[in-house]
Amino acid sequence: MDSQILGTRRFPPTSPLLASSAGLGWSALLAEVRSHGIGEAWTPVPQHVDLILVVDGNPDGLLSRTLVGVYQEAAPRTGALWLSPAGVGRHVALTAPIPRTLHMYLPIALFDRLKDDFNLPAAPAHSIRDAAGIRDSVINEVGRSILSELTVETSASRLYVETASMMLAARLIQKYCDSGTCTPSKFSAHALDQIRLRRVLDYIADNISEDITLEKLAAVAEYSAFHFARKFARAMGISPGRYVSQRRLENAMMELTTSKMSLAEIALNAQFSSQASFTRAFHRATGTTPSEYRRRRRW
Repeated sequence: MDSQILGTRRFPPTSPLLASSAGLGWSALLAEVRSHGIGEAWTPVPQHVDLILVVDGNPDGLLSRTLVGVYQEAAPRTGALWLSPAGVGRHVALTAPIPRTLHMYLPIALFDRLKDDFNLPAAPAHSIRDAAGIRDSVINEVGRSILSELTVETSASRLYVETASMMLAARLIQKYCDSGTCTPSKFSAHALDQIRLRRVLDYIADNISEDITLEKLAAVAEYSAFHFARKFARAMGISPGRYVSQRRLENAMMELTTSKMSLAEIALNAQFSSQASFTRAFHRATGTTPSEYRRRRRW
């Protein structure tokens, strides 16, 4: 998916790439961090929903875009959002630099996964309306959490981002659908019942060293992925991704003190892409490195 999305979105040299999720194994969205200089460009027709969050803005600038006579403009202030549906190219112009923006590309297939949870039009990804410079606290919070996962990988980054991307798609469908038919299906606000919750927790424990996806957990609970994510968070107080990350950290701490496995092997068991990523995440969570933790615990 990464190469497909990258192939449909090109930036001029004045918009250098600062960070990207390409290569991290994220299957539900592609995220890029860019800075943007003064200039203008035509964007090709995207095969995804384009969601841009201004991380570090510039209130003195003006970002404008034009499509078939429709003109939009807004100051790229920190926290401002730009939405673009799939299938719509446009001309974009910027009058002052923007230090940092987060671009989130949501594939059409992501919206199709929500068909059982919403009364969707035929092409939901094409029905998201254009919006320029808006504020949305939900999207802002989710976007910044994705930025955090992009900056510092955790043991459940892929699972967390899969859940976060579905929450973004659901938010766009609920609040920014042009057709007026994107309404939620009947949803029970109750948490997972104890039998289903126990089944999910046992599955996580039994597969803690394997690739755990939102779809797999939802199947164990016999819910759609969207409903499962909400019900699990209601039952446990945290998202499935955060829960799995905590369990993997505990498992890694046990392996550090009771096994002779190398740090690289422990990192692999915890589903990190590298030992360096594991070390950074471990230090962030515990205040010490894996090597220091192992040495102290063995004294």
